[in-house]
Amino acid sequence: MPAAILLGDAALSLKPVPFIEACLSGVKLPKDWWWALIVIKCLAAVGLIAGLWFPGVGITAMIGVIAYFCAAAAAHVRAHFLGSAFWINCLGMLAFSIGVLILTLALN
Repeated sequence: MPAAILLGDAALSLKPVPFIEACLSGVKLPKDWWWALIVIKCLAAVGLIAGLWFPGVGITAMIGVIAYFCAAAAAHVRAHFLGSAFWINCLGMLAFSIGVLILTLALN
């Protein structure tokens, strides 16, 4: 499930839909770097999918996803961009990712 969400987010970021464009602009990420987030999300999704066969890879990828959303949260706070994109999208995905990691560790 997290891999599908990341791939969907990456797809929506190829030609950013308005809410993604507003978020990236809101945290003041230069447009020249938007492509890097797509690569990061795709690599994370690949790591999560590989984790179906190699649990250590999946756990490592999920830790990377959590680090990504921690960095995103820090960017939101630094830019004082604390609207619904921060509370719902950023912190929501961070909480979801932490929950998935905890569940994964509990089941392994």
